[in-house]
Amino acid sequence: MSSNKKYWKSVEELNDNSSIVETLRNNEFAEPIPVEEFLGDKESLSATSTSRRDFLKYVGFSTAAASLAACEGPVIKSIPYVVQPEEIIPGVADYYATTMADGFDFANVLIKTREGRPIKVENNIVDGVKLSANARVHASVLSLYDSTRLKQPKIANKDASWSDVDAKVKASLNDAKANGGQVVLLTGTMASPSTDKLIAEFIAKNPSAKHIVYDAVSESNALDAFQMAYGERALADYDFSKSEVIVSVGADFLGDWQGGGFDSGYAKGRVPKNGKMSKHIQLESNMSLSGANADKRIPLTTTDQKHALVKIYNIITGASVGTQKIAREEDVMKAAQQLKSAGSKGVLVSGLDDLNAQLLVFAINNALKSEAFNPSGARLTRKGDAKAVAQLVADMKAGSVHTLIMNGVNPVYTLAASKDFAEGLKKVKLSVAFSLKKDETAILSSIAAPAPHYLESWGDVTISKGNYSIMQPTIRPLFDSRQFQEALLLWSDNSTSYYDYLKAVGSSIASGTTWNKLVHDGVYATPVTAVSGGNADFAKAASDLAQAKKQGEFELLLYTKTGMGDGQQANNPWLQEFPDPITRVSWDNYVTVSRADAEKLGLENYNVANGGLNGSYVSIEVGGAKLDKVPVIIQPGQAVGTIAVALGYGRKESLKEEMQVGVNAYTLYANSNANQGAKITKVSGDHEFACVQLQRTLMGRGDILKETTLSTFNDPKVDASVWNPAPMVSLDHNPVKANTVDLWESFDRSVGHHFKLSIDLNSCTGCGACVIACHAENNVPVVGKAEVRRSRDMHWLRIDRYYSSEETFAKDNEKKEGFEGLFGDKGSLGGFGEMEHPSDNPQVAFQPVMCQHCNHAPCETVCPVAATSHGRQGQNHMAYNRCVGTRYCANNCPYKVRRFNWFLYNKNSEFDYHMNDDLGRMVLNPDVVVRSRGVMEKCSFCIQSTQAVILKAKREGRPVKEGEFNDACACSAACTSGSMVFGDVNEKESPVAKLEQDPRMYHLLEHVGTKPNVFYQVKVRNT
Repeated sequence: MSSNKKYWKSVEELNDNSSIVETLRNNEFAEPIPVEEFLGDKESLSATSTSRRDFLKYVGFSTAAASLAACEGPVIKSIPYVVQPEEIIPGVADYYATTMADGFDFANVLIKTREGRPIKVENNIVDGVKLSANARVHASVLSLYDSTRLKQPKIANKDASWSDVDAKVKASLNDAKANGGQVVLLTGTMASPSTDKLIAEFIAKNPSAKHIVYDAVSESNALDAFQMAYGERALADYDFSKSEVIVSVGADFLGDWQGGGFDSGYAKGRVPKNGKMSKHIQLESNMSLSGANADKRIPLTTTDQKHALVKIYNIITGASVGTQKIAREEDVMKAAQQLKSAGSKGVLVSGLDDLNAQLLVFAINNALKSEAFNPSGARLTRKGDAKAVAQLVADMKAGSVHTLIMNGVNPVYTLAASKDFAEGLKKVKLSVAFSLKKDETAILSSIAAPAPHYLESWGDVTISKGNYSIMQPTIRPLFDSRQFQEALLLWSDNSTSYYDYLKAVGSSIASGTTWNKLVHDGVYATPVTAVSGGNADFAKAASDLAQAKKQGEFELLLYTKTGMGDGQQANNPWLQEFPDPITRVSWDNYVTVSRADAEKLGLENYNVANGGLNGSYVSIEVGGAKLDKVPVIIQPGQAVGTIAVALGYGRKESLKEEMQVGVNAYTLYANSNANQGAKITKVSGDHEFACVQLQRTLMGRGDILKETTLSTFNDPKVDASVWNPAPMVSLDHNPVKANTVDLWESFDRSVGHHFKLSIDLNSCTGCGACVIACHAENNVPVVGKAEVRRSRDMHWLRIDRYYSSEETFAKDNEKKEGFEGLFGDKGSLGGFGEMEHPSDNPQVAFQPVMCQHCNHAPCETVCPVAATSHGRQGQNHMAYNRCVGTRYCANNCPYKVRRFNWFLYNKNSEFDYHMNDDLGRMVLNPDVVVRSRGVMEKCSFCIQSTQAVILKAKREGRPVKEGEFNDACACSAACTSGSMVFGDVNEKESPVAKLEQDPRMYHLLEHVGTKPNVFYQVKVRNT
């Protein structure tokens, strides 16, 4: 049956008498435009030169102030090439295959360039591709144009030349060799065969040298476990498309766990086909992306998760290791039995930062003979050794490190023992830091060496066994930078350029293919050999893990947020403004606590009059470390007795002031372990969040999110109209289907192209890659924390996150059907009131919402200047130079997807983001206008891309081929889970045309009668 449970986006919405919710629901613009200042000045009012706009202002439109400065944009003359490069055709994009590898994020991508400027990241789709772009990878193109990058070498923080750097380093290396001084190369994980070979040659030439790999976010325990079990330092790979039952114990595998990139395989099993879909059970302490997408979520403390893992091990392997009683033990045992029943179609993963826990993962998957578990195709994107790094810090403090050469690491920021590292750095005779920025470590080093961005670099990467990828430059270096590899060659007295060195290595690995083809494709598949077994003692690991005890007053989990990752791109405004998929907070990190713990400690979240969210502060103590004034988010689904804080925030050096936000949780990252015992104490003050939870709420409007269960979906006796009912309206006092009623005669859409977008709620994981891709493609401005707090964010695409009021459909319906009468314990008045209170463990659903491109668009009929109108191909158009900013269209839009341009965000010192400097503006897409202030803007279905496809076909004298439109929309092209499918429905065999006929298809708020060109697929849960 169709679910009648109530969804909510913020706890504030559950208060029936909330004036805040009522104000925001009825008034999209929480703060009025200050028109008095403008209208009160007759001289300024009559001085403007645009007569049409003046007329509208005089007759009383309320957007007078915004229209005043927004009338005309500046005209800038183009300068033609003197000698046009052969490979560049003005107006036509070029694409280059490359690989992103920054030590945390790895991906095989294509880079779109215009007139020599990289402007957008796309997914590479050739055979052999391993990882696709996430939100951070999509945003990385903006980091290329970061004006705070290190622009030339510095010695003792003074400008220097590379020849000066070479002289000092060579002298130091010679001195170390002569006196037996220790030389250390400290790098992040590069997963580069050519660099590994080069480092080995460097060490051979400098016998006292050694190489230490340091990952800011450590997977050291998982690496140690894999080495014990399989004799190699790597991470097991998983293909979730081969699983029917997935059990995760603390692993956010849809987030950043073990490098991420599992969403594509996961999504393939989540869409019901032939009556089947995978079942996902998540055991975790904080609400993660994986937990939000799970069919069954079991909130547990970290300690209970360890005991749960032992209990699952006992059932799968037949062992009998004694464990303590845990919360929700019955649910855990049921999950274990379901996993055992699945056999080879089951898989277990764990994110517990514990060596024994990771060993049990291998034991369980081997016992299941899991098809999804793939140790042979092991991932090589994490190689860090926390013990070796700790020893290095001790050696530095002891003064036994002569020369330290660092690349791609920032331990002064990311190490919990950063003070010890900084102290040891003073005792190192020469320290060199290759870095994109003059960061916390570079500023304390003897030499700060500017490293090029990956889009300016050559390189190779082996993301996993069987994958060999090439990194190629897509633009000449913007600054006086040098690659780490180039420097090693020079300092080893090797005159070979790194390009020639790389070419030789690449050609030997990719034998049978040409170098040009290797660079063109970006990826080459290599043979994979089976891993050999190690000597791991699984029984002992289970016995040791069963001894786990609670560590402190609270159990702290340190994790990485979808937007910020490990913090390398903290100066990227696209990522800072990206709302977290779970909390919907941007420009901040925070500590999440359960409602029960918050009440116990007197912590609160509350909304103020304009819809902004405020929260309490706490201090967090871990061992001897203390993090003060950490803002609090009360998180539904957080396990009682646990707290969680995101890493990657709190940076100061080489960041614009606006980006210096949040607290540095790395100070609590003792021994590089993500699971710590902690104590929290409330401190004075209230924090102001930039949270979009209450903005543009659709709650209570009907036909928003449709869900059903797999059993109902598969029941042949239950018609689709039961779980996907068509909304009815009254016509001549008779009920008829809403989609059969028209206010006016419709166009014939069967001729030409008709674009539509399908969004499957089953496969959408809420990852947000589409949001950043839309930013890049459409020059969407960044407005900053203060404006987001005022409900003025400019995202053309948002991902609504809904919580349910009960844990499951069954409990929801059971409670509702048990009501008797109006009053009493089972009365519907009190009962429905109780159902409005959120569950401590709610189900979650994500729903991307952009302009729905309605065929009967209510925005079009109210625009007084016809700025918004309907196109022949189904798109709802916006003519920015006609718009006068009345905002009638936004008020008339039931989906709340239109954005009002309150300010000029381009070349405005008040908004010091990428559009405020010449370097940052290099990322702008020339096919999309940069909007002046005072106009409405919104999703256009990437009309510039659909027209490019049509014009290309026209130029080549042919019709558009089938499937050419499929990746024209930035959001659908970025969607690695396949949730978003764009195309021409008049191509009868196109995927989008078939999806439109799917029984799960429905429209958002279909009863309104807008007939959108965006449609959704009903969410099915395998409960």
